[in-house]
Amino acid sequence: MNGAGRSVSIVMGSQSDWETMRHASEALDRLSIDHETRIVSAHRTPERLYEYARTARACGLRVIIAGAGGAAHLPGMIAALTALPVLGVPIESRALKGMDSLLSIVQMPAGIPVATFAIGQAGAVNAALFAAAILGLSDPTAEAALDDWRQTQTQGVADRPDRR
Repeated sequence: MNGAGRSVSIVMGSQSDWETMRHASEALDRLSIDHETRIVSAHRTPERLYEYARTARACGLRVIIAGAGGAAHLPGMIAALTALPVLGVPIESRALKGMDSLLSIVQMPAGIPVATFAIGQAGAVNAALFAAAILGLSDPTAEAALDDWRQTQTQGVADRPDRR
């Protein structure tokens, strides 16, 4: 069910979540980290969710980035079904601006951890960078790519403000 040779999977509950989760995909692309993207709804496709999570490790995945909005059960359900690291990205919702998503993901019971990131784009990018850091513990190429990203980011900060 998962992409062969890919160590990171980005999953989301619906197509509308792609607007946020694409930022994780783009960050992984810039780091040259191969990854897959999938729609796996905790509520509308529970059998797909179970199969995905239960086979993730056997398919070679090492990190799962899961974005969800509203009730946001996707990251927690995946974490309940696999011991792989699950990085949760709350999607901004219309009703509560993503606070509902954030609280649903961050308030996991002891024993089922989900690393939770900021709501929206910043969270998606940081989840990708965190995935790279996890991979970098055993993959020198991922480690070097993340080091380069951080160095480029540092070089992009001006020493002084533009006073125009």
